[in-house]
Amino acid sequence: MTERRTRPRLNLCRHEDRLLRYRQMNRSYTDETVLVTGLRDGDEAAYEYLVREHGGRLLSVIRRILRNEDESADALQDTFIAAFKNIDRFEGAAKLTTWLHQIAVNAALMKLRKKRNIHERSVEDLLPQFLDDGHRADVGPTWTLTADQVAEQAELTGVVHEQIAALPDQYREVIVLRDIEQVSTDEAAQVLNITPGALKVRLHRARQALRKLLEPHMAGEKSA
Repeated sequence: MTERRTRPRLNLCRHEDRLLRYRQMNRSYTDETVLVTGLRDGDEAAYEYLVREHGGRLLSVIRRILRNEDESADALQDTFIAAFKNIDRFEGAAKLTTWLHQIAVNAALMKLRKKRNIHERSVEDLLPQFLDDGHRADVGPTWTLTADQVAEQAELTGVVHEQIAALPDQYREVIVLRDIEQVSTDEAAQVLNITPGALKVRLHRARQALRKLLEPHMAGEKSA
């Protein structure tokens, strides 16, 4: 007589309980405060949720800068590593998404700087110089392209990213938040932990420095 083997019984109740807890966990992480708390506590589920929910959008942002799949994937990994290491510095005044995007763009620009051997420039050397009578000592060329037209041309957009990468950290960050991510003045100030007034001054100086760096490229477009 053949021995009849009994199949292990699936504990449906336990399986359903786990599924329910998983769904509840994911629903709770849609609350940013709960998610940040989980990240600070080292909750692996919180880390997985963060990567799953934000990875795709962050990768799209990085791709626009690096335009290389392997390098973009590396920069995305750098982004999450930096976010996990610095989550205690996230104060919650700005949105978590804004904070993550800032890290992602900076990671991409730093990879671009290293790849193209771009050296950091002193902002003081790039700001306009004025004569004693108040007139500019160095009147730059007139640009024939608007900012929107520059953004529409992939080659020029790459040049802009390269020149942004050459700016010192504090000026690069404010350009990233206000001009790339289109974050409001108040929220950008919260991310950088400075006053809105200080942010406006820093942004003005950053834009002046960036314009100086871009002048040779814009002059080239004019004569083309």
